[in-house]
Amino acid sequence: MDWDALNAEVIAEFRSRGGKVARFGDNPVAILHTLGAKTNALRLTPLVVIMDGEDRLIFGTKAGDPQHPDWYFNVRAHPRIEVEMGTERFTADIVQLSDEEAQAKVDMQTKSVPQFAAYVESAAPRKIPVFKIVPVN
Repeated sequence: MDWDALNAEVIAEFRSRGGKVARFGDNPVAILHTLGAKTNALRLTPLVVIMDGEDRLIFGTKAGDPQHPDWYFNVRAHPRIEVEMGTERFTADIVQLSDEEAQAKVDMQTKSVPQFAAYVESAAPRKIPVFKIVPVN
């Protein structure tokens, strides 16, 4: 899959439609502005955000790939990033959930979203990492 081309298409639609992306329906989308873990180069990554009460969660599924997504390594190396959501842009800390917390969130998503369940199954034995977007005041 050409992730760069897909991401560029999603980002363009996100920005032209006030944060909405048709392929993701009513799900909120964020664009993470991360620094490359090795290069420190700016990287933009659009992701669906799952709202869990007030918490904004992102999942490192990489569409079921057996490897973690590149953004995973970027936020582990540089957890303070810029985030675009809707028409808002803010600074946030990206906080990885513990293995136990992450598994509970993955189980929640697996039960409610069939496509997510397929991603988890095809990524196995890799555990899907889960992060919380925590805005910085």
